Amino acid sequence: MSRKYNFNPGPSTLPLPVLEKVRDELLDYQGTGMSIVESSHRGPEYKQIHERAVDLIGELLELPAGYRVLFLGGGATMQFSMVPLNFLWGERFCSFTVTGAWAKKALGYAHKAGRVELAFDGAADGYTSLPDAAGLEVDSGSAYLHLTSNETIGGLQWQSWPGCGEVPMVCDMSSDILSRPVPAERFGLIYAGAQKNLGPAGVTLVIISPEMLERCNPDLTAYLSYTQQAAKNAPINTPPVFAVYMLELVLEHLKEQGGVQVAEKRSRERADLLYSAIDESGGFYRSPVARDSRSKMNVVFRLPTEELEQKFIAGAAERNMVGLKGHRSVGGLRASIYNAMPVEGASLLADFMRDFAAANG
Repeated sequence: MSRKYNFNPGPSTLPLPVLEKVRDELLDYQGTGMSIVESSHRGPEYKQIHERAVDLIGELLELPAGYRVLFLGGGATMQFSMVPLNFLWGERFCSFTVTGAWAKKALGYAHKAGRVELAFDGAADGYTSLPDAAGLEVDSGSAYLHLTSNETIGGLQWQSWPGCGEVPMVCDMSSDILSRPVPAERFGLIYAGAQKNLGPAGVTLVIISPEMLERCNPDLTAYLSYTQQAAKNAPINTPPVFAVYMLELVLEHLKEQGGVQVAEKRSRERADLLYSAIDESGGFYRSPVARDSRSKMNVVFRLPTEELEQKFIAGAAERNMVGLKGHRSVGGLRASIYNAMPVEGASLLADFMRDFAAANG
């Protein structure tokens, strides 16, 4: 079998060694005589996987003491509801940076739960740039400031973090978690759907500080309450066992590769290859994103015509590169280059971009 270079935005490519290990263990997990998918979530096999995954998150992100790691369902979309339901009770309000499609979606959910103030809205320039982080003004009375660290559709990524004083930051890191070091102590809550850098779809990572746990709405039902989720020695409902199992293997693989420092180095290499091909094309390829806001996870670009874009996608597919069509809401092309994309894949795509421009420019 010839493996494709998978540039899809999610579910995304996964490390080949992890997939091979899953294949080898699927029918008989470590001599138990059954698959981990069939194992009890209260049994010792899953408990060990779960605890190891929690420990690896803490180690790789260098989490401060007291931060809790949760594995929940519902994707980041569930967190769009859980965050405001937990923290906007009473007369509380939050602040938002609206930087693209996913931040806009999270904002819509927050509006239904409580009052929201905008610290930044990039609509005026079509969500093609981010504000100066150091100059961002946040109301000191806010329960939290919400950020989306990386916009997969628009191709923007925060390159530095705002200074919010005493206001805790809540961040959707679904599409760039573990691709670079993060000052975790500056965040009250981080959430991330797994299907970009962590594993398959089906589990959502939530990291929450002890201070934020103390501020949660006490009147929520168990599953929606971070406090009750964190207080349980076992998950409130049956967790997505297989997804957590694969997530733990991905984390082990990342640690073996050198951790987030190596992941950051490789993400820069991949992004530099593609942005160089865009910038050196004499205008044949166009990136709508301001240079200081460009994502290292999702490189978006346009060609002179939609016909050429379709031709480019077909030509790339013939060379085993798939998933390059842009989101239906914006069109164009998008190369998603998450942690598991080999640098070789980005290099091959950059070479094809140059060849295609020379032949069609």
